[in-house]
Amino acid sequence: MRLAFVDDYVPAIVTDAGVIDVSQAVKDVPRLTPQDLLEGVISRFDALKPQLEAAAVSARAKPVSSVRFRPPVPQPGKIVCMAGNYMESGTIPAPYDVDAFLKSPASIIGDGDTVILPDAPATVFQHEAELGVVIGRKASKVAASAALGHVFGYVNFIDVSARGINPNGRNSFWWQKSWDTFGPIGPWISTSDEVRDPQALQIRLWNNGDLRQDFPTSDMARGVARVIELLSNEVTLMPGDIIATGTNHLGLGPLQDGERVEIEITGLGKRHIRVRDDKKRTWRRETVAQQKAREAAEAAAKAKAR
Repeated sequence: MRLAFVDDYVPAIVTDAGVIDVSQAVKDVPRLTPQDLLEGVISRFDALKPQLEAAAVSARAKPVSSVRFRPPVPQPGKIVCMAGNYMESGTIPAPYDVDAFLKSPASIIGDGDTVILPDAPATVFQHEAELGVVIGRKASKVAASAALGHVFGYVNFIDVSARGINPNGRNSFWWQKSWDTFGPIGPWISTSDEVRDPQALQIRLWNNGDLRQDFPTSDMARGVARVIELLSNEVTLMPGDIIATGTNHLGLGPLQDGERVEIEITGLGKRHIRVRDDKKRTWRRETVAQQKAREAAEAAAKAKAR
């Protein structure tokens, strides 16, 4: 099932026929905010599923193009992001040490929204296409063998990063990761029963139509189940929390004013964002892999000229 919020945070299911309003099916779920409603649906999903499926069959669908997709997880209690969790397409000899960080829930934006690059001393702003995991059941000290049973669903996630902000000479995940608008997600949550194997998905990201990131989740150094085991050993994960599982860094590239960025993960839909930079900063339009190749070629040419 593909669950979304559309327009004025109307709860909806997305089917091949279009977008279906399921407000009546979830009308008895207590809520003050859209996030409350999502967490209520998650906690009651087994009971609500027949009603949601019935609505999907009987209600009239709207064209996908006629609605505005809102963040499907509007304000998670926690966003826990894995750092360095890919084998970088075999270019590193061994997995990096386990590392993670918290990203501000206030960074969340939805499909069609705009990432605003702040007036901050970053050396570059970059996109990181990632598989997002939405927690469905409380997870504390969960074994990897049972971890996927705590997953409600999966979502496209972009971890926007402001590189090179290092107060006191130290790397700061807070200053680099948690600005408002730095957490685009969506357009919907695909429930876990629609994703047979989270390690068999393809992640793609385009910038102004140029394919930059294109890598499989099988390249993760630690798969989703192991990630949940590791994280839940330190912090209790609650329904509606998001885990961002990391990225392959070779395809990272700069974000600049006026660009359109799209992300698509197998079965999770395709969504886009815009980029705005009032300072109109510019960087060379190349990926990390392209930069490394260029610098190696330049170094070789200099060595040959000596």
